[in-house]
Amino acid sequence: MPLSDMSTLSWIITASLLGGVLSVLSAGFMAFNARRAWIPMLISYAIGALLGAVFLEILPHALHESGNIEAMAATVLLGILLFFILEKLVLWRHCHGDECEVHVGHESHVHDKDHHDHGRSGMMIMVGDTFHNFVDGILIAAAFMIDIKLGVVTALAIIAHEIPQEVGDFLILLHSGYSKKQALIFNLFSSLATLVGGLLGYFALQTVQSWIPTILGLAAASMIYVAVADLIPGLHKRTELKATVQQVVLIGLGIGSIWLVKWLLD
Repeated sequence: MPLSDMSTLSWIITASLLGGVLSVLSAGFMAFNARRAWIPMLISYAIGALLGAVFLEILPHALHESGNIEAMAATVLLGILLFFILEKLVLWRHCHGDECEVHVGHESHVHDKDHHDHGRSGMMIMVGDTFHNFVDGILIAAAFMIDIKLGVVTALAIIAHEIPQEVGDFLILLHSGYSKKQALIFNLFSSLATLVGGLLGYFALQTVQSWIPTILGLAAASMIYVAVADLIPGLHKRTELKATVQQVVLIGLGIGSIWLVKWLLD
């Protein structure tokens, strides 16, 4: 479903704003109301949504646009290695050390660290999140410039994994000494980077259309890395049968929801 230029831009702006603001507001509601039992369930669902978006939509489109299977496979491989290096350098933190513990319900780790570390981790979160929100905007723009369906699915997958991450960010900022109002304002401000990335991506990719398949390949690599390296290891901390069944069902629901959106848009 190709779109006109103005329609494409409208979709990008809407998806970027909704993606950023909705995820922050939803995360703030859960963090401020201490509904932490929901977080492990959200993570399981997010894993399914990310993997579903990659293998049902993003990679097939990237391969189709590229026309070179080997080159696209190499792009995804290099992307995974790139995100590993970036995370090691603490430039891109989808899952912060403190946050991962919060994600799976082990808040004690947060309390054990001193206030100085919290202040530093709070600032690192804001810098890292602003950067990766900006990149998310570029990915949303690239997806919508190919197909409305791909754009919607990509935006939904980004929102799905942003919410549990933002919950963790809120909790760490609160423990860093920020007030609830400050944490909400900082996160909303950071989320606007998604819109900036979407707008810049749209205008930049108008002149370099040949970059779009590569950006889709990197988007797939990013989502695979987040799901497999950051989110799945946290699920292994709960080994009881009931938790395992719940995780598998929720991952399946995440994949199923992406398939349903894809089917409805078709």
